[in-house]
Amino acid sequence: MSTTTSMEDSAPLHSWAPLRRTWLSRGFALVYLCAVVALLHHHVLNLLQSTTIITLALFLADFVLAFMWIAYQGFRMRPIRRKVFLQNPAKVATKSNYPKLDVFICTADPDKEPPMSVVNTALSVMAYDYPTEKLSVYVSDDGGSQLTLFAFVEAAKFAAHWLPYCSKNKIVERSPEAHFGSTHLVWFPETDQIKNMYEHMKMKVESVVERGSIPCDYITNEQNQPQSFSKCFSKWTANGFARQDHPTIIQVILESDKDKDITGHPMPNLIYVSREKNRAIPHNFKAGALNALLRVSAVMTNAPIILTLDCDMRSNDPQTPLRAMCYHLDPQMASRLAYVQFPQNFHNINRDDIYGAEFKYPFHIDPFGMDGLGGPDYEGTGCFFRRRAFFGGPSSFVPPGNLELSPDRLVNGPIQSKEVLSLAHHVAGCTFEAQTIWGSKVGFRYGSLVEDLYTGYRLHCEGWRSIFCHPNRPAFLGDAPTTLNDMLNQTKRWTMGLLQVGLSKHSPIILGFKSLNPFHALCYTNYVYWPIWAIPITIYAFLPQLALLNSFSIFPKVSDVPWFFTYAFLFLGAYTQDFLEFSLAGGTFRRWWNNQRMWMVRALSSFTFGLGEYILQSFSFAKSGFNVTNKVVDDELGRRYDKGIFEFGVASSLFLPLTTAALINLLSFVRGIIHIFVYGGFEDLALWFGVVNCWPAYEAAFFRSDDGKMPMKITVISVVLASVLYLASSLAF
Repeated sequence: MSTTTSMEDSAPLHSWAPLRRTWLSRGFALVYLCAVVALLHHHVLNLLQSTTIITLALFLADFVLAFMWIAYQGFRMRPIRRKVFLQNPAKVATKSNYPKLDVFICTADPDKEPPMSVVNTALSVMAYDYPTEKLSVYVSDDGGSQLTLFAFVEAAKFAAHWLPYCSKNKIVERSPEAHFGSTHLVWFPETDQIKNMYEHMKMKVESVVERGSIPCDYITNEQNQPQSFSKCFSKWTANGFARQDHPTIIQVILESDKDKDITGHPMPNLIYVSREKNRAIPHNFKAGALNALLRVSAVMTNAPIILTLDCDMRSNDPQTPLRAMCYHLDPQMASRLAYVQFPQNFHNINRDDIYGAEFKYPFHIDPFGMDGLGGPDYEGTGCFFRRRAFFGGPSSFVPPGNLELSPDRLVNGPIQSKEVLSLAHHVAGCTFEAQTIWGSKVGFRYGSLVEDLYTGYRLHCEGWRSIFCHPNRPAFLGDAPTTLNDMLNQTKRWTMGLLQVGLSKHSPIILGFKSLNPFHALCYTNYVYWPIWAIPITIYAFLPQLALLNSFSIFPKVSDVPWFFTYAFLFLGAYTQDFLEFSLAGGTFRRWWNNQRMWMVRALSSFTFGLGEYILQSFSFAKSGFNVTNKVVDDELGRRYDKGIFEFGVASSLFLPLTTAALINLLSFVRGIIHIFVYGGFEDLALWFGVVNCWPAYEAAFFRSDDGKMPMKITVISVVLASVLYLASSLAF
């Protein structure tokens, strides 16, 4: 174990230790590699003897599997686990000189991301155990909605009561919705009063959201507001105002120097920002909104530490900033530390996680492996950045092009002064970045729909490192997609973004191996080439099954000892190791099974469609876009999800490959059973694995009658496609 101590005394701030299974993983990797090489050699010999579509397809499938397996070994070479000592940050810095902290919360669509959900996220971080005068919360509303601003104006009034209530009673769950909805709620003398205030505020906001507009008398009645927002709200009534075409809107809702809570203590700054939009000027999506916040916050507060949060990712631990400061305040690593990443956790996942929405590997297992090499990737939320990291490498500062945006500039003046607000509006303009290095060498990086992973990767290539902080109590809790269609569309967007990185000049294979530890580069290689999993999984989802339907077996017989057992070892070895890693990270068998099933489902749908759409975009046949994941759940749909029932209720083309593969697998399985009784031999029963994994599709297509069943249109088209594939295969075998 290693510990890091402060310069002021010997009190450790944090420690780390390697995972005990590391040497076992390395040894198994060596043995497994020998089997992989042997299998590929076997394929090459078969190709030399007879080059057919079948032998080429099998070689391609196993070559891609081998490539992805080798790339994944980077995660297993040096995984470490860290621990922080919360009692010691104060020995490095007292609360009076803790660094300022700017929190960025991003939302983009009030219809899919309800304003009350965003409000709860903001209130949970405003109530951090952190000096409120050092804390500023910026809300980026890329949807340009007055409903979101209205919700925050109301939330600011409630915050004056909520913050002291949390502090006085040492509340842990500081999202009001989570606190009052807890089954273990502890009642204090003022709990009823605070709960009634929250319910009143919630009802008021939701009624306005349902109506779709703000009453005119609310805007003009200054008694309803802590200060007059008439001028700001009037921007939405101006001619030509639209979500994708409007001027910059910046509204200071709370100012720490002026606004106090009911006990007289200062409240955090709360600033609403909607960057300028113009239909005639292309704009980047989330990364562009974050860069606008980066500049606006530099003008107004310029905190050296920045926390980025998704709008639904509420705080679940009020001491989270102190955990991050155990690393950021460490003088031994501060000069090279770009960010501290906390894992993504979700509060709304059902018991068995039927959609694999937990993403246990990328969010909870893989980061330990990257942490021992140079640091985890940026996951897009729950990340404490050092502002300086956005302006060049540790030893090479890149000026932002404007002195007021320098990360070293001290800001002490009022944030509502005319000069400050004027400059803030200017730097949030849609033309500000034109002909500048914003998005390429400065700020969050453009060029990919997965701007989070791309930004973290580029920072690592510049020489920065990062830290993975994984406390026992989740630091943040968010909302995972609860429908299969939403999950697959989200993954399709990631697929296109990953390909944009993997096939660019900054690919880990090109830039990564030049700039990073080779194993760290392997980790990023595994991530950015996720979409090519579509190749082997699609081949193995159809080729062996179609071969069996045509009385042709492509798997070696049991009597073919070396190659039968090579296949068996590679299959069982990979799945056994996967299960062990998953269970050691706290997963259950059912969750593991659903996770591996969803990996195949994504490969057949999201990865395949994302790959196709990327190719079309490359030839200018399609335009890229950013679709916000829906956070609104219908009651009946929610009940089915809680019961672990798959949702196929929409006629999505993403379901077609899955349903077609399910039908082909079922027919071939039946054909295999018949073959056993007639000719004997059990090799082809290996296809049972595909049938069991496809059970939700069979159930939805043939046995269910609820609204979440497979649409008849999808079933019929899949039957047609399966028939065409069978007829075509009869010509090939």
